[in-house]
Amino acid sequence: MNKVQARQATLSDLLLLAPLLDVYRVFYGSDNDVEAARRFLLERFNHGESVLFIAITEGTAVGFCQLYPSFSSVSLARTFILNDLYVVESHLKQGIANMLLKAAAFFAKELGAVRLTLSTATTNLSAQSLYEQGGWIRDQDFYVYSLKLSA
Repeated sequence: MNKVQARQATLSDLLLLAPLLDVYRVFYGSDNDVEAARRFLLERFNHGESVLFIAITEGTAVGFCQLYPSFSSVSLARTFILNDLYVVESHLKQGIANMLLKAAAFFAKELGAVRLTLSTATTNLSAQSLYEQGGWIRDQDFYVYSLKLSA
């Protein structure tokens, strides 16, 4: 098995990340558009609006996760939303998602964050299992609501 390394991504990783984000988006029903994915990531990098982690083996990107900064008024502290986690299908079940989750948690803790939050589809049982094995606790007290805003 090839050695996989997970690390914080930089702008120089943009061309490796864009195709991964595009496949991730297609998985969730969006149209294929690598250029739009590249532009989106470039904006996040340029404005410091997210933190990305990338998993690489032999110069090939095989996974990523993306954190968005937030804050808790109740805790008076920084939090992060783990919005995206993706591993290339051919590299599933190799511990890469867990590696990315640990890198994200370490980063957040180093910045003094009190919490990472994520959501996943109720049908995504494999992701739920991964999260629970990693110590994530499914919320039993709150419902999540969304308000769709037209662009």
